[in-house]
Amino acid sequence: MKFSKIPAATITRLSLYSRNLEELESEDVKVVSSEKLAERCGVNSAQIRKDLAYFGEFGVRGVGYYVRDLLFEIKKILGLNKEWNLGLVGIGNLGSALIAHDNFIRQGYRFVAAFDNDIHKVGKKLPSGLMVEHIDRLREIKEKANIEIGVISTPAGRAQDVANRLIEANVRAILNFAPVHIQVPKGFSVENVDFSIKLDNLAYHLTTEV
Repeated sequence: MKFSKIPAATITRLSLYSRNLEELESEDVKVVSSEKLAERCGVNSAQIRKDLAYFGEFGVRGVGYYVRDLLFEIKKILGLNKEWNLGLVGIGNLGSALIAHDNFIRQGYRFVAAFDNDIHKVGKKLPSGLMVEHIDRLREIKEKANIEIGVISTPAGRAQDVANRLIEANVRAILNFAPVHIQVPKGFSVENVDFSIKLDNLAYHLTTEV
């Protein structure tokens, strides 16, 4: 099911709701009120109701939300009711940490390929069991492994070139950890994750609180 004109912030909060609902389910909580869920997520209950209203009717008046049912519906909205195949480009310290992170698998994301252009890394087997392939084999392996999302963890100067290679291979979604914003054409999606921007925000708050 596709929904148009949904604010990006709403999608981000749906992911937050999903994580907290998973925690509630692990705690064997069956029903949660919008107020309790809002408290856990750091938002207000009206925001939760507004976000969910884009997608239909959820919950029971005077009772709340059935945790398992709401979690199922949110995962379906986000496309998390299936496993997604990831291909990582850039096997440095960050890339190695990302590919070894168990949380990706728990959330339904599975690294199926790893690439680099360093001849000292190509051909080596990672602790995950994946073999590091040369970036020149990206298009070929994309088809064999059905890579759906590309993850970039290269230095900033190489990120756009890697993105272009992913685009040429028709990898239509890209998660970019390089400290630079990359550009993609219409029909492709990119999320830029710049840790330094988050640190700048923290530095600002520390400065203004003094």
